Amino acid sequence: MSTSPKEKRVVAVVGATGRQGGGLVRSIAADRDGDFTVRAVTRDAGSPRAKELAGLGAEVVAADLDDPASVEAAFTGAYGAFCVTAAQEHPPERETAHAATMAAAARAAGVAHVVWSTFEDTRTFVAPGDERMPVLPGGYLVPHYDAKGAADAEFDAASTTFLRTAFYWENFFDGGPHRGEDGVLTLALPLGSARLPGIAVADIGRCAHAILRRPELAGKTVSVTGENLTGAELAAAFAEFLGEPVRFQDVPASVLPAELGNMFRFTQDFEAAYAGARDPAAVRDLHPGLLTFRQWLAETPERTFR
Repeated sequence: MSTSPKEKRVVAVVGATGRQGGGLVRSIAADRDGDFTVRAVTRDAGSPRAKELAGLGAEVVAADLDDPASVEAAFTGAYGAFCVTAAQEHPPERETAHAATMAAAARAAGVAHVVWSTFEDTRTFVAPGDERMPVLPGGYLVPHYDAKGAADAEFDAASTTFLRTAFYWENFFDGGPHRGEDGVLTLALPLGSARLPGIAVADIGRCAHAILRRPELAGKTVSVTGENLTGAELAAAFAEFLGEPVRFQDVPASVLPAELGNMFRFTQDFEAAYAGARDPAAVRDLHPGLLTFRQWLAETPERTFR
C-alpha cells in the first residue's frame, strides 16, 4: 500500500539573505525529511543571494517592510514566520515600525507561530538619572537592543516566541585580536571580568528552526548563547587556535562609539540578568548541535584573524 507524502507547512523567513534569516533558510532547506518548507522573503528576489537560496529549494518572494501589503502577502498561507529587523540599515524608530508591520501582517495572515528575533530593552534595567550609561538621542541607551525590546509589545504574546539573541562571534572578523606594538596579539574589549554571551550566527537560525518544531514554545521567551565567556577565556581560546599567545586587554567603554560602549556597559553592569538569562546547557537541549566558541573557531579560516 502506498502512502501519500506528508504535506509540509510553510515557514516565511524575513531577512532571508541576511545572517539570521539565511541561517534559518539553510537549516530548513537541509532538513529534507522535516515538517517545513521555506519561503525566503527578501526585498530583491533577483539578487545573487536570493538565487542561491532558490537553488537550495527555497521559495523566494519579494516583500518590503515599508510596504505592509507586500509583507502580508508574503505571510499568507504560512504556518510560521521568522521576523527580524536590520539594525545596521535603519534608525531604531524604523526598526520598531518594521516590527509592527510584521506583527500586523502575521495576525492578518493567520500565522500560527511567529519567532521574533529580539533583545532586552536596556532602559528597563537602568534607573532614571543613572550615570553609568549615557542617554543617547531618542532616549535610547543601546538603540539596537531597545528598539527591538520595545517592539515586543507589537506581537501577539500567545503565538510568538521571543528569541533573544547574543553577540555574534562573527563580529570578531572585524574586531578580533590585533598585534600590539610589542608584537603580541591582543584582544581588547570593555568587559572587565564579565562574561559575554556569544553565538555563531548560523546557530541562531538553527535555534529558530528548533523553536518552530515546538509549538509549545509559542508565548515563551527563549534566550540563546553558544557560550558565556570572559575576555580572558576568549583570549585563551584564540591563543589555542592561533598557536601563539593572545592577551586580553580590558579597555574603557568610552573608547567605543556610544552605542557599542553602552552595550558593553550593560553586559558588565547587568551580567546577572543578561548572561544569567542565557544558559548554554538549556540552548543545547533545544539545539544539540550548538557550537562552542572553540568549535566555531575550528570552522573558521585561521587567516581571518591574522
